[in-house]
Amino acid sequence: MNQERIYTVIRAPRISEKSARMAENSKYVFDVDTTATKAEIKTAIEALFNVTVNAVNVINIAGKRKVFKGRSGRRNGLRKAIVSLQPGQQIELMSAE
Repeated sequence: MNQERIYTVIRAPRISEKSARMAENSKYVFDVDTTATKAEIKTAIEALFNVTVNAVNVINIAGKRKVFKGRSGRRNGLRKAIVSLQPGQQIELMSAE
Protein backbone atom coordinates (compact mmCIF):
# COMPACT_ATOMS: atom_id res chain seq x y z
CA MET A 1 0.00 0.00 0.00
CA ASN A 2 1.43 3.40 -0.95
CA GLN A 3 1.90 6.26 1.53
CA GLU A 4 -0.97 8.33 0.11
CA ARG A 5 -3.48 5.50 0.60
CA ILE A 6 -2.32 5.02 4.20
CA TYR A 7 -3.26 8.62 5.01
CA THR A 8 -6.66 8.38 3.28
CA VAL A 9 -7.72 5.10 4.92
CA ILE A 10 -7.69 6.47 8.49
CA ARG A 11 -9.74 9.65 8.74
CA ALA A 12 -9.84 10.44 12.49
CA PRO A 13 -10.00 8.78 15.90
CA ARG A 14 -13.43 8.59 17.55
CA ILE A 15 -13.21 10.27 20.96
CA SER A 16 -16.02 9.39 23.36
CA GLU A 17 -16.50 7.97 26.84
CA LYS A 18 -16.97 4.47 25.45
CA SER A 19 -13.85 4.66 23.28
CA ALA A 20 -11.86 5.93 26.29
CA ARG A 21 -12.97 2.88 28.29
CA MET A 22 -12.06 0.61 25.37
CA ALA A 23 -8.59 2.21 25.17
CA GLU A 24 -7.86 0.84 28.65
CA ASN A 25 -8.09 -2.66 27.09
CA SER A 26 -5.88 -1.78 24.06
CA LYS A 27 -8.85 -1.25 21.72
CA TYR A 28 -9.11 1.98 19.70
CA VAL A 29 -11.91 3.34 17.49
CA PHE A 30 -11.25 5.18 14.21
CA ASP A 31 -13.36 6.67 11.43
CA VAL A 32 -12.18 5.06 8.21
CA ASP A 33 -12.78 5.40 4.49
CA THR A 34 -15.95 3.63 3.33
CA THR A 35 -13.97 1.64 0.74
CA ALA A 36 -11.22 0.51 3.14
CA THR A 37 -10.79 -3.20 3.85
CA LYS A 38 -9.72 -4.76 7.15
CA ALA A 39 -6.28 -5.54 5.73
CA GLU A 40 -5.79 -1.93 4.61
CA ILE A 41 -6.87 -0.62 8.01
CA LYS A 42 -4.45 -2.97 9.77
CA THR A 43 -1.56 -1.95 7.53
CA ALA A 44 -2.32 1.76 7.95
CA ILE A 45 -2.51 1.58 11.77
CA GLU A 46 0.72 -0.40 11.99
CA ALA A 47 2.51 2.05 9.68
CA LEU A 48 1.23 5.23 11.33
CA PHE A 49 1.59 4.30 15.01
CA ASN A 50 4.33 1.60 15.00
CA VAL A 51 2.21 -0.97 16.87
CA THR A 52 1.16 -4.58 16.22
CA VAL A 53 -2.55 -5.10 15.46
CA ASN A 54 -4.29 -8.26 16.66
CA ALA A 55 -7.70 -7.75 15.06
CA VAL A 56 -9.82 -5.24 13.18
CA ASN A 57 -13.61 -5.12 13.49
CA VAL A 58 -15.56 -2.88 11.08
CA ILE A 59 -18.98 -1.29 11.60
CA ASN A 60 -20.98 0.31 8.76
CA ILE A 61 -23.48 2.94 9.92
CA ALA A 62 -26.16 3.94 7.42
CA GLY A 63 -27.03 7.62 7.06
CA LYS A 64 -30.31 8.85 8.49
CA ARG A 65 -33.24 9.94 6.36
CA LYS A 66 -34.18 13.56 7.05
CA VAL A 67 -36.80 16.01 5.79
CA PHE A 68 -35.86 19.67 5.44
CA LYS A 69 -38.46 22.19 4.19
CA GLY A 70 -40.55 19.47 2.61
CA ARG A 71 -37.66 17.86 0.75
CA SER A 72 -36.53 14.43 1.82
CA GLY A 73 -32.88 13.60 1.84
CA ARG A 74 -30.31 11.36 3.40
CA ARG A 75 -27.23 12.07 5.49
CA ASN A 76 -23.95 10.42 4.64
CA GLY A 77 -23.19 7.09 6.27
CA LEU A 78 -19.91 6.30 7.95
CA ARG A 79 -17.62 3.36 8.67
CA LYS A 80 -15.90 2.78 12.01
CA ALA A 81 -13.06 0.42 12.79
CA ILE A 82 -12.32 -1.03 16.22
CA VAL A 83 -8.62 -1.94 16.31
CA SER A 84 -7.32 -4.39 18.94
CA LEU A 85 -3.61 -4.17 19.73
CA GLN A 86 -1.18 -6.63 21.29
CA PRO A 87 -1.32 -6.59 25.12
CA GLY A 88 0.89 -3.87 26.59
CA GLN A 89 0.87 -1.65 23.49
CA GLN A 90 -0.97 1.66 23.27
CA ILE A 91 -1.62 4.56 20.93
CA GLU A 92 -1.31 8.11 22.28
CA LEU A 93 -4.28 9.84 20.65
CA MET A 94 -4.41 13.02 22.73
CA SER A 95 -1.00 14.36 23.62
CA ALA A 96 -1.15 17.92 24.95
CA GLU A 97 2.22 19.57 25.25
